[in-house]
Amino acid sequence: MEETIAGTEAAQIPKQRGESLLETAVRYAEERHWDVFPGTWLEPVDGNQRCSCGDAACPAPGSHPARPDWATQATGSATVARRMWQKQPTASVLLPTGRTFDAISVPETAGFLALARMERMELTLGPVTLTPDRRMEFFVLPGAGVKVPDLVRKLGWSVSSLDLTVLGEGAYVAAPPTRFGSRGAVQWACRPTPANRWLPDAEELISPLAYACGRDR
Repeated sequence: MEETIAGTEAAQIPKQRGESLLETAVRYAEERHWDVFPGTWLEPVDGNQRCSCGDAACPAPGSHPARPDWATQATGSATVARRMWQKQPTASVLLPTGRTFDAISVPETAGFLALARMERMELTLGPVTLTPDRRMEFFVLPGAGVKVPDLVRKLGWSVSSLDLTVLGEGAYVAAPPTRFGSRGAVQWACRPTPANRWLPDAEELISPLAYACGRDR
């Protein structure tokens, strides 16, 4: 089975280990109705894995947009997604935010603390990714970027004082199993399942997330 963070999700959509990036991208478009677009990929150069963008010092090797018009390239069509990945089967799988979902990004340590608190509060979570650069991204309904600063202030914090950011229109997240160079692959901390197809509003999650980020400072 595909790797996941143990103990964070009881019900999992069965996926075979080794499922191709193409099959995964098509699955996201077909089953979740998420827009997808292919990003850069990793190429072997002198025994090392380098980003296809050609920058030897690329900060996100193999996991960022490959072209400036990526936002217009993103598609929710499984047929179009299949065609795009057939042209470049090793391209990363990227999901634009601000469309079917936004993502609240927090440090990994704060994310795990928040997950434990959310479980005690019996909150319904959407999918959550864990990235190799030690961030957790909580999928919420679009529009979070407008709401979150005011919600955080009402809790007694300022957004600038917390390592908490909202990825909305014009941004994107890397989806599993996209790899970040030699640092590893994006994983699901909470998988997409039929039970979490309906995403929570940012307002439902912001209290445990802000609290965890405040503790993590």
